[in-house]
Amino acid sequence: MLIHRATLLDGSVVDIRVADTITEVAASLRPEPGEQVLDAGARTVIPGLHDHHLHVHSAAAEQDSLRVGPAEVADEAALRRALTSAVVGGDGWIRAVGYHEAVAGSLDRYALDRLGPDIPVRVQHRSGVLWTLNSPGLAALGLADHPDGRLRSADPTWSQTLERRPATVSEFSARLAAYGVTGVTDATPDLTPADRPTNMRQRMHYLAPGKRILHDDGLDLDGLTAWIAERHRSGEPVAVHCVTAAQLIVTIAALQAAGGHPGDRIEHAAMVPQDCISDLVALGITVVTQPNFVAERGDQYRTDVPAAEQDQLWRLATLLSAGVPVALSTDAPFGAADPWAAMRAAVHRRTPGGVVLNPAEQISGRRALALFLGGAQNPSRPRRIAPGEPGDLCLLAGSPSQVIGTLEAELVAATVIGGAVVFER
Repeated sequence: MLIHRATLLDGSVVDIRVADTITEVAASLRPEPGEQVLDAGARTVIPGLHDHHLHVHSAAAEQDSLRVGPAEVADEAALRRALTSAVVGGDGWIRAVGYHEAVAGSLDRYALDRLGPDIPVRVQHRSGVLWTLNSPGLAALGLADHPDGRLRSADPTWSQTLERRPATVSEFSARLAAYGVTGVTDATPDLTPADRPTNMRQRMHYLAPGKRILHDDGLDLDGLTAWIAERHRSGEPVAVHCVTAAQLIVTIAALQAAGGHPGDRIEHAAMVPQDCISDLVALGITVVTQPNFVAERGDQYRTDVPAAEQDQLWRLATLLSAGVPVALSTDAPFGAADPWAAMRAAVHRRTPGGVVLNPAEQISGRRALALFLGGAQNPSRPRRIAPGEPGDLCLLAGSPSQVIGTLEAELVAATVIGGAVVFER
C-alpha cells in the first residue's frame, strides 16, 4: 500500500509505502503495478496508537452490560430500578458493571437479594477486582452456602464456570480501530492461550502469565519476591498491579530484592508517594498509567482520598521529569476506551466537576500523544514513521497542530494495520 502526501508530526510531507512493516518513506514514491494508493491529502499521519493496558473480553462484554456506577445510578433506589428493569442476557444472568460504594454502600449477596430480581445477578466493582453475586447467582454456580457473595475476579474456581457471552470482540475491535488503535496489551491476569480473544484486528500482546494483582489485605513481600525471581530466572518480565501506596511500596521492595528485567512494568501506579519516585528511577521500571481516571472519577477521589495525599494521585509530569519510563492506557472497560480522552485528561486533569486535580502533573498534548505511540515490547519509546517500523498507521483529518491541540477521536480518518485499511471515515 502507498500513502501519498502524508504530513508527519514534524511538518514534513512524505509518501509512505507500507505492508506488514513500513518499507519506504520518501518525498515522492511511484505506485507499483496494482498497488493500493491512499491519498492523505497533506493530512497528518502518525503511528497507530497502542493501548498498553486493557481487558478485551471484559470490554467486549461491557458493551451489553448494565452500568451501575455513580454517573448512571445515584442511590439505592435508582440501583433497584436499574436491576429490576435490566435485560437478562442470553446466559440467564443480569451482568452489571462499574459499581462504587458511593451508590448504595458495600454490596453483599443479601443486599443484591433485596435490590434485584430473583434471577442470577452479578455486579462488578469499578476497580475490576471484585464481583458480588446474589443468592440465585451463587446457587447457579454451586456456591449456595457462600457467606457473602463477594468473589475475586481473578479466582478461576468460580469465574471459569461462567458461560462466556456470545462474542462481541469484533465489535470492540472495530471501536478501537475507529480511535486509531492498531495494537493493544491485554492485561487480564491468568488469561490462558486457549482463552485469548479472537477476531481482533489489532496486534495483540498479553501480560499473562506474568501479571500479578495485589490486594492490601493479602500483601506478601516474600511471596511476591519469590514469584518475581522465578519469572526472571526464566527470562520473563513481570507486570504488577499497584493501585495503592502500600501495594507500590511492597512491589518496589520485592523488585529490589529479586532484581529487575528490562520488560518489568508497574500497572496503574494510582498512588505514588514522593519518596517512591527515586526508587522507580533506580529500578528503570516502566509505569503504565491511566490519567483518564482523573477525568472520569476525579470528584470521587477528592472525597475518598485524604487531602494531604491527593498529590500522589495518577502522577505523570513528576514521573516523566524524574526519568521514569511511562506509557499510557485506558484500562477499558474499567476506564473509557477512547485513548484521545485519556490524552486530554493527561493535559487538562479536569474532574467531572471541573476541578483541576494536581495541576503539577499536567503534560503537553504532544507528550500525551507520544505516550500512546510506544510498541508492546517497549511501551515508553514512541514509534516513528520510518522503514522497519510496524505497518500500523493512523490518518487524521487535520494538521499536526490541530491534532495536538484538540486530541479528538473524531479526527481519525483512516486506520491502517499491517498495510491494510481497517477503518475509514
